[in-house]
Amino acid sequence: MAAGTSSNVHLNDDIPDAILSTIFSLVTDTRSRNAMSLVCRKWHLLERSTRKSITLRGNIRDLFFLPTCFRAVTDLDLSFLSPWGHPLLDSSPNPHLLAQLLRHAFPSVVSLVVYVRNPSTLHLLAPQWPNLRYVKLVRWHQRLPTPIGSDFVALFEHCPMLSSLDISHFYCWTEDLPPAIEAYPSIAASLSHLNILKHSSAEGFKSHELLAITASCPNLREFLATCIFDHRFIGFVGDQTLLALASNCPHLSVLHLVDATSLSNVRPDPDGEGYTSEDASISHATLGYVFAGLPQLEDLVLDICNNVRDAWPALELLNSWCPRLRSLKLGQFHGICRAVDSRPDGIALCQGLESLSIKNCADLTDTALVAISLGCPRLSKFEVLGCKRITEAGMRKLTHVLRKTLVDVKISYCKNLNSVSSLQALEPIRDRIQRLHIDCEWASVEQSENQTAALSSNQPGGFENIQAGKRGMIREENSLKKKRKYYDIGNENLLSSMTWNKLHYLSLWIAVGELLTPLSLAGLDNCPALEEIHIKIEGDCRDQPRPSMDAFGLSSLACYPSLSRMHLDCSGVIGFALTAPTGHADLSLWERFFLNGIENLHLNELNYWPAQDIDVNQRSLFLPAAGLLAQCGSLRKLFIHGTANEHFMMFLLRIPTLRDVQLREDYYPAPDNDTSTEMRVDSCSRFEDALNSSRRQVPD
Repeated sequence: MAAGTSSNVHLNDDIPDAILSTIFSLVTDTRSRNAMSLVCRKWHLLERSTRKSITLRGNIRDLFFLPTCFRAVTDLDLSFLSPWGHPLLDSSPNPHLLAQLLRHAFPSVVSLVVYVRNPSTLHLLAPQWPNLRYVKLVRWHQRLPTPIGSDFVALFEHCPMLSSLDISHFYCWTEDLPPAIEAYPSIAASLSHLNILKHSSAEGFKSHELLAITASCPNLREFLATCIFDHRFIGFVGDQTLLALASNCPHLSVLHLVDATSLSNVRPDPDGEGYTSEDASISHATLGYVFAGLPQLEDLVLDICNNVRDAWPALELLNSWCPRLRSLKLGQFHGICRAVDSRPDGIALCQGLESLSIKNCADLTDTALVAISLGCPRLSKFEVLGCKRITEAGMRKLTHVLRKTLVDVKISYCKNLNSVSSLQALEPIRDRIQRLHIDCEWASVEQSENQTAALSSNQPGGFENIQAGKRGMIREENSLKKKRKYYDIGNENLLSSMTWNKLHYLSLWIAVGELLTPLSLAGLDNCPALEEIHIKIEGDCRDQPRPSMDAFGLSSLACYPSLSRMHLDCSGVIGFALTAPTGHADLSLWERFFLNGIENLHLNELNYWPAQDIDVNQRSLFLPAAGLLAQCGSLRKLFIHGTANEHFMMFLLRIPTLRDVQLREDYYPAPDNDTSTEMRVDSCSRFEDALNSSRRQVPD
């Protein structure tokens, strides 16, 4: 190259438009795309012409905010428009005109997500996009008293090219779908993806309903459904149903069959043996025939919630009959691997597995874990839930064998694996693991350490009493040094600082009344790449005394420098929304306890599920919570999965960076805001007007 010649490449001049357009299309982060569109007019046009998906936010009444420059968008999400959960088009004086405006703004849509409070929404929207192929319906409110199947009629009538339907978050009756599908055989024949694994209801599909659906949809490649495996109920799924399902849909590559009771996430009795009182009506021979009839299976979930004993002979057939299988989840299967002399058998013969989840396997042992690690060398994701016979030694051997591939681990309600032992078992993959879930079981820390000679006999038993001793010993951040010294043995600290270099996602379960503060002491104090954390709190605080501590311990998470996103889920906490009995705390005090210290975190996005009073079906944001959230000075997005009073919401306007706030009552049954004393449509509109006011100077 001649001297003085610049080697800089100018994207606008030196790269052809076709290549530049391809580069733009590969960028998926929304904020990055927004920044790119501000560079120059050419980039602005390129960004708009290559954006394929968009989620609309804001109030549907503000039509002048409706963007008209994203005409290339194919994936449109309307489920988060405000006011959330209300009929999408009913707020407009001319709903037909609004539907036409949406089509004009997004003419190329083939994938749609929409909240369908009543059938009129689809009657207006479905004709606007006759080329729809992928549709997801959302509804958490109660079903209106309309004719059976009426929710789907407009969709099936106006969208002849429909190939994917997802109603996993759409509340309806199980008897709504089968007659609607049978009435439109051409639509049924074109469906390749059907998700009826309903999270909005504890009711599962009966066997005759599943058979009617699969018989009408012979070309299904992905089928996910909740059902009933308990033979004591009418319409349970047994041998005949499974055989017919495999015969009706022989091209399935994804099959998820989950018992409806499994979605409740009820934790099993820690002192039980792990077996249920009833066995499933599923034989080994039937499982073999099903596997033989579905040779294209790549992803299989059988979460049965009833005993399937000595399953290893049937599971050995998976490797030969389903060679493409990459992901497998089994619930309540026992005897999945005998591991005689640590030799692989049963599930351990599925050499192609990349993801394996084992739930409530009563006889899974450390030897079986070793056999699985040897027989499934490609595992990158491993979950073990409710398996009471495995120990730290078995998990450590598994992670050691799979240390080159394993990056995603979940360990939950396993009797012999508390927080400390779980983290110690993951030591071989500490520098590789990217996603992790553990249970915050502090009560058994001392017992575990005694078993490993990690505590001397003269150390104080600060963790022996769950309610008093632990909470009395553990203070907030000013006592961390004392607690770290508590775990020392001479010059050796078994819970010393360890660096988790690649861990970017952490999920925690913790019982109500416990503290989060010991997390860093358990070995998770150095996670430089941790960006997102999910915390699930469960328990009945009506049986708990008033919190003796000021804070749950969120401020201890300040040791993670990259933490920017949090899900704080208190929906499993049950308490008194109104006046509590003497000696007990109502939910407002518990919310103060949970959220105290959150202002010390530099969060950009927060999803918060308030605690609930099941007697009055209320999940509300109380005054202490609103005041504490208002102190989060860096929050940009805040989504509250419950209700709140308008004047409490106004507290949030004190957050200088806040751009996006929404109340989402995404639980069943969602309350009817029209009759609620909390946030009504007008209240939401007033809050959004204040949030988007030009007087608020929000730094970008």
